[in-house]
Amino acid sequence: MASEQLVVFQLKTEEYAIPIAQVKEIIRYNGATKLPNTPDYIDGIINLRDKVITVIDLAGKFLFATDKSTDKQVLIVEAAGQEVGLVVDTVTEVIRLNENEIEAADGLGYANETIRSIGKAGKRLFIILDLNKLFIPEELAIIQDTGLPESIQLSS
Repeated sequence: MASEQLVVFQLKTEEYAIPIAQVKEIIRYNGATKLPNTPDYIDGIINLRDKVITVIDLAGKFLFATDKSTDKQVLIVEAAGQEVGLVVDTVTEVIRLNENEIEAADGLGYANETIRSIGKAGKRLFIILDLNKLFIPEELAIIQDTGLPESIQLSS
């Protein structure tokens, strides 16, 4: 029986998950340098080992009320061919679900493209996101444009 390993995280009281294969690392969030003329949910950019990474407040993108507490984490993920930081409340676990514990999201009354499926573990439900469909083309352009030329080295 096939299974899938997922990283589970919280936004407010809801649990979300993404495939572990798309997660590069998890870091503590220490804030970002805000970019001008970007949506509020794009927190800005960070320097991660001399690489500029765009940071997205995932709760803000989903139109949840956000708090700017300093106790957050960032999932560095690969989404649509780009490395992006996703600010989440907390990463809770890595879980392995069997194929019978993952249900397609198309049967929901309302589902958008960013929801790939629903994971079930006992009485818990996880919204499994499709990171390749998380961003619209305009957002991807912002994410791609924040990279600096390789000839410029950032000081740590």
